[in-house]
Amino acid sequence: MNASVDILSVEDNQDDIDLALHALCQGKLANSILVVRDGEEALDFLFCRGQFSQRDIDHPPKVVLLDLKLPKIEGLQVLKAIKADPRTRTISAVIMTSSKEERDMVESYNSGVNSYIQKPVDFDQFRSTVKTLGMYWMIVNQSPVNHDVRELGRQDHER
Repeated sequence: MNASVDILSVEDNQDDIDLALHALCQGKLANSILVVRDGEEALDFLFCRGQFSQRDIDHPPKVVLLDLKLPKIEGLQVLKAIKADPRTRTISAVIMTSSKEERDMVESYNSGVNSYIQKPVDFDQFRSTVKTLGMYWMIVNQSPVNHDVRELGRQDHER
């Protein structure tokens, strides 16, 4: 499984999955979207474990859309794992949650999230938000190439 994934969506709510996929596909914003339904599966994908052991870690997704409330491993723990590992640290991570708790937002930013979005309840607003998000992270945003970042980290470590 070395096919490139543009967006990794980590979401367990089927309605939110369907709406997000519709908005992203309609806007032609991602060639490849992978949906996983819990935090453990997300970490398996990102760190090439389990069913994703054949995946090449040097081909990370451009962005991870991450819900906070997930089965098995919560979204915040997934975020912390992504940002703690030099192989995945530069992957853009966006929390998309229905949580209105300010502590969730503060802890997400303290853990290295690139963006925190509260899911709109309104169908049209949700679709518009996802389309705008996709436009920004897939077209406008520039991310470093992962192996370049690892090489810089290695050079810093050798000094």
